[in-house]
Order: sequence, then C-alpha cells, then structure tokens
Amino acid sequence: MTNTKWTGFVGTYTKGESEGVYSFVLDTDKGKIMNVQLVANLENPTYLAICKDNKNLYAVAKEGEQGGVVGFRIDENTHKLVELNKGFTAGTSPCYVATNSNGSLLTAAYYHRGTVELYTLNEDGSLNELKSTVVHEGKGPNPERQEKPHTHYADFTPDEKYVVAVDLGIDQLITYEIVQNELVKKQTLSLHPGCGPRHLTFHPNGRYAYLMTEISSEVIVLEYHHEDGSFKELQYISTIPEDFQENNQGSAIHITSDGKFVYVSNRGHNSIAIFQADGDTGMLSLVDFVSSEGDWPRDFILDPSENYLVGSNQESNNLVLYKRDKNSGKLTLLQKDVKVGHPVCVKFMK
Repeated sequence: MTNTKWTGFVGTYTKGESEGVYSFVLDTDKGKIMNVQLVANLENPTYLAICKDNKNLYAVAKEGEQGGVVGFRIDENTHKLVELNKGFTAGTSPCYVATNSNGSLLTAAYYHRGTVELYTLNEDGSLNELKSTVVHEGKGPNPERQEKPHTHYADFTPDEKYVVAVDLGIDQLITYEIVQNELVKKQTLSLHPGCGPRHLTFHPNGRYAYLMTEISSEVIVLEYHHEDGSFKELQYISTIPEDFQENNQGSAIHITSDGKFVYVSNRGHNSIAIFQADGDTGMLSLVDFVSSEGDWPRDFILDPSENYLVGSNQESNNLVLYKRDKNSGKLTLLQKDVKVGHPVCVKFMK
C-alpha cells in the first residue's frame, strides 16, 4: 500500500501571528493540506533541514543577541518536535542549514555575517562542536545589496566531498573541501557581476547544477566537476517574462528526482517558473509560469511522491497546493487558503 499522507514542516518569520515551526499533513487521496499546528516555539526559524532518516529536524533561530541552530528529535509516532540542544554564537541567525546524508555533519550559512559554519553532530542528532567557521571577503557592484559578503547557502555536494557556499554579496560560488572537519577553500567561481546568487540545486546525474540568482532573477546552469569541486558556467536564463519591469527577487530552486524539471519561485512577479532540463547538456528551456496565489513566494517543495508541490507566500500568510503533471511538468492549483503566518521554508519527511 502506498503512503497517502505526508508530514511537512514550515519555518517562519515570527511576526504577526506566527510563533515558530509548524507542521501539516498532505493527504494525497483528498489532494488537501490539513492539520496545521505549532510544533516549536522559536524566534525566526526561517530555514529547516530534515535528516535523511527522518529522525531529526534542524531549525535556524535567534535568541537575544545570538543566532544559530536548534536540533530536534522528530517523534516517530506523533511527528512532534522534541528539542535536543542549541548551537548559538554571538550575532545574527543563519539563513540556511543542511546536514550530510549520514547525519554526522551540519552546515549553516549566515547572510548578515557572510560566514559558513560546520558542526559535528552526535549519534542522537544533537549538535556537538562548532568545528569550522569561514569568513567571506569582498563586495559586489550593487551598493544596496552587495556592500559586503552575504552567504545565502552552504550545502554538501552529491558525493559529499565538498561544501559549496553561495554568496549573494560577492557574486561567488565557493567550494570548500572538508579536511578533518575543517572547511578548506578549494575553488572559487565568479559569476556575472551584480547577479546576486542565492540557492543551488544539483541534477541527479551529478554532472550539472542549477543556481538561482536573487538580484538578476536568472537560473545559471553549471557543469560540476567532482574531481576537483570546480564549476563551469553553461547558460544564464531569465526566470521572469521579458516585459516584466517591476521589482522581482528570485528565491527558491528545486529539481525533480528524474532530473527533467527545474522549478523556481519569483518574489514580485509572484510566480513559480517551470523549466525543462536536458539530461545530456544540462540546458534549460522555459515551460510555463504559474501564479503563486499570494504575495512574496519565498519557498516551495515537491512532496515525496512528486505528484504535488507546496508553495509558501511569506507576505500573504498562506501555503498553496498544486497537482503536478510528471510528463509536462505543469502545475494545477488545488488549494490556496492554508493559513500560516509569514511562512518561509517548507520541508517534507521522506
């Protein structure tokens, strides 16, 4: 019997009615999101990561003058969150968190600090020691957004030999090798000045990667060389229509497990753009734009069956559910009235 109910979690900005991390259930028989409930009281848990084995969840958070990561155990019966411990340091909170596949390492990217942190994790999923911190340097041509480094993403490469950091402030993709739990800079790729890179996703074949830019609203198609952790630019493709002249900020990017479709969200144009990916060349071609059915679509996620996509609109306080056509990649609206205060990040248990 196939699983018909998936548990998801939503990270938020805790302003207005939001109080922290929320959970929900996607019932695929009914095509409906249900049972939204608060599962952790935290300040600004804007990004989440769930371990591959579904045992632990990590949330970025703020506490007074400190920022960092909180580790939770996910109760296997109720899917409630049980706090394990926190890793906080002086300064602002991270904007991205990720774990490796065996749950032994965790990365955190700090937008305002321009840094990347690497933690080791204990067997129960609690945070162990902060092992390594790297500080980026430089600035970009945009005086308002690129006055200093702004690390927006730090995650493991598919082979987990490296951690790749994306820095919006300096238009760079930086590859770090993990040497005895230390981050050692290995490669730097400088992108088009002023593009403001934000988030990265890898093609399942490991040969290509797709980088969403926030300032220029583009996807950059990259060839990834796992031998040395380097990247090569192949294509820049816009994520908004040519005639759209208003403010837009690119946000999330995700790829299907068959590598055929790449989805991105546009804040301002308030849309999800759908691209088809050529598995041989990695190149993208536009399929469609669909309305985000709300304001400022910060993130979205495919459910584990990939028959559905759940989006989050930060400024209109709603989650949106679409049915996904696996052949065409197109999305059909099912539900747009799911209330969550200032939702940012959406993640599913596998």
